[in-house]
Amino acid sequence: MTLRQAQDGATTAPTTSVGGRDRPTLQEVLSDIASGSPLRIFLAVILSLIVGLLLVIFTDENVLETLGYFGSRPGDFFGAAGKSASDAAQALFRGSIYNYNAASFESAVRPLTESLRFAGPLIAAGLGIALGFRVGLFNIGGTGQLLMGAAFAGFASFQFQLPYGIHLIVAMIFGFIGAGIWAGIVGFLKAYTGAHEVIVTIMLNYIAIGIVTYLMRTPVLHDMETGSNPTTRPPEVTAQLPNLLGGEFNLHLGFVLALVAVGIYWWLMERSTLGFRLRMVGLNPDAARTAGINVNRIFITAMVLSGLFVGLAGINQALGRQGSFSPAVDAGIGFDAITVALLGGSRAFGVLFAGLLFGAMRAAGPTMQIQDVAPEVLTVVQSLIVLFVAAPPLVRAIFRFLPEPRTADSPTREERRARRTGKEAVK
Repeated sequence: MTLRQAQDGATTAPTTSVGGRDRPTLQEVLSDIASGSPLRIFLAVILSLIVGLLLVIFTDENVLETLGYFGSRPGDFFGAAGKSASDAAQALFRGSIYNYNAASFESAVRPLTESLRFAGPLIAAGLGIALGFRVGLFNIGGTGQLLMGAAFAGFASFQFQLPYGIHLIVAMIFGFIGAGIWAGIVGFLKAYTGAHEVIVTIMLNYIAIGIVTYLMRTPVLHDMETGSNPTTRPPEVTAQLPNLLGGEFNLHLGFVLALVAVGIYWWLMERSTLGFRLRMVGLNPDAARTAGINVNRIFITAMVLSGLFVGLAGINQALGRQGSFSPAVDAGIGFDAITVALLGGSRAFGVLFAGLLFGAMRAAGPTMQIQDVAPEVLTVVQSLIVLFVAAPPLVRAIFRFLPEPRTADSPTREERRARRTGKEAVK
């Protein structure tokens, strides 16, 4: 069986009829959301930025003052609105790409290095969530998997005394094992008990937070001489991810590892036999089972692989620092990765660019706050991106030229060409 046949089987799946109209099944809706077209994703980002810009403008004190006499001097309003929008855009650029007001070149390019540093774990975790999407699994457990990966990597980073290089590799292997096991539990329960992965992953997030917080109060992860606050011991120098540009910048090897993960994800999903099976199960599990694929095994394999990518984000967070870390080491990456995966269309290079975008937003937050632009505006923009990407009919309603998703009843290219030819003949 080919992927095309599996896809045809998915599009001809039973639909629910409401009011005489056929409605797509839940599997079709989720597939449409997780594999959004580049045009729709681009328009979703544009819409989100426009709404965020309007929010900045209409919360600016100077703009609000001009509204009191808008009827007599409307030019003042548009001038103040333009200045507010321009200041916000400049702050975003200076905080994420290049600070042209800096006194030195090192200070000027530091925002770009910070954007790349923030993007590293977002890209890695986004790949893990995207892999689940491609297999029809909604992995909402990035937080728990990241925490377990960070805890395992942190444990190996200060409990073992190993030579430089070997110590880092061992710590990374521990991080992969921790995250992979935690995600594998979800796959096992999904395969052999039918438990829904969304519910299981959410519950495992809370369990992971509780376990890691507890271990950070014990000698397993905590230095008992430093107090009772839940923190880990600092990783040994031999287990830290080395800086790429020297001590003046915080950008470290974790970003390079994220780029390597992008290449691995692309090869795995687009060129390997395992990736073919993963995609076939994502398109139509019943058709894949009929073709002889062990769907239960694929579910477990997919969740373990998803956990390994998310575990790389945990390794990045645990070993990309010189000091200790607390349960807040996740820093919201586990949930932001869902947005990155959706925005990237669950494709390797889409996730890469989405991670870079969100990394830039994170890096620009402090600079925008100095410019009197609340950093929460960026959170609103990110949330709106999720809303627009996850609501395809809404974006299609705003932009009428977007095509409807293809269904079993949709005419083929040959049928559309025949209809056009027939109409021209009648004329």
